[in-house]
Amino acid sequence: MTTNAKSTRESRSTMMQLIFPLDANYHGTMFGGKVMEYMDKIAAIAAMRHARGPVVTASTDSLDFVAPIRVGDMIDVEAFVAWTHRSSMEVYVKVETENVYTGERKTAVTAFFTFVALDDAGKPKPVPAIVPETDEEADLHRTAPDRYELRMQRKRDRSDIK
Repeated sequence: MTTNAKSTRESRSTMMQLIFPLDANYHGTMFGGKVMEYMDKIAAIAAMRHARGPVVTASTDSLDFVAPIRVGDMIDVEAFVAWTHRSSMEVYVKVETENVYTGERKTAVTAFFTFVALDDAGKPKPVPAIVPETDEEADLHRTAPDRYELRMQRKRDRSDIK
């Protein structure tokens, strides 16, 4: 590990929440916007832990709802910095549901959030590199440059829109 690099473990952050009727739509499943709010918060915490300073959300990619989150479920929202560029960090976020009576768990939502670290003047500042430790972290780290390029291409494509 280089002096400036950090392990993924140093940014890993989790949040647990029990889902109540006010969190859900008329189908009895959690509002997508509510789960996105939790995801953005825990992703920001992971990014701040990595940068050890303020960060701002730059983008959200591949927000995939793969299983319903029902009233009465507990959710475990987990995030960690998977890859870094100069001042940006790609944060992987996964939401798992747990039936608190049976212990059954399943992945409900996954996404990639990009954050930019800021200095005291509010300008982008460099962040440490990431050293993955698990197979999942290594896979996400290895494939991150392709996702970064896709984000940059989308940004270039939108620059024409007025």
